[in-house]
Amino acid sequence: MSAYASLAAAYDGLTTDVPYETILDFLEAILRESGKQPETVLDLACGTGSMSLLLAKRGYRVIASDLSEDMLTVAAHKAESLPQPPFFICQPMQRLRLPEQVDAVVCLLDSLNYLDKPDDCRKTFERVYKALNPGGVFLFDINTPEKLRSLDGQVFLDENEESYCVWRAEFDKEEKCCYYGIDLFQKDGERWKRSFEQHCEYAYDPQQLSVWLAEAGFVRVEQYGDCRREAPSAGEQRIYFAAYKE
Repeated sequence: MSAYASLAAAYDGLTTDVPYETILDFLEAILRESGKQPETVLDLACGTGSMSLLLAKRGYRVIASDLSEDMLTVAAHKAESLPQPPFFICQPMQRLRLPEQVDAVVCLLDSLNYLDKPDDCRKTFERVYKALNPGGVFLFDINTPEKLRSLDGQVFLDENEESYCVWRAEFDKEEKCCYYGIDLFQKDGERWKRSFEQHCEYAYDPQQLSVWLAEAGFVRVEQYGDCRREAPSAGEQRIYFAAYKE
């Protein structure tokens, strides 16, 4: 079963701790400091659209893309009441093609790590560069290799009244990948329905990503600690990038 096929309906209820407002505040602070005032934004790998909706509510004109039709269905339903909802498209990141260029691209919640082939990551950077207007900016985050290695052998539990999720992590040193085996139990009337998904995140070296961004054409690349406007610390678990197009 493909990633997020069963998890889509339960995703929002199991991720209520994600600080979308704080993340967007942080990104907007970076934009202000760099003198950028984007009007159009692509939410790349938008998932169930929580950040897409928040961007739209703050006045941006939003395009939102994701590979999962199931996640996009949830996102579109959530956006129905907005006066200017995002425009949703179903595309893989490495084959991104937009109806128009945008001023900024955001790709959040370690979505880039889901590109488990380095060549797909490089292609994504090239596609994002082409999708940006001159002077545009690409903002994204990654789970660091340190974090993914630390997950090896760990078991996690998330639950609410409608869903019960157990996921197990295993890090493959040779493949540089962290595999998540996810057992999801969802309430179906008086019964519970079980499904299983396997997810994979690639452990990208932050310095290598900066090199690939430069090769794609970005003239300046900056790295930040987790929602901090300062350089990443040693052992950082999550790193944010800002890549600027000339």
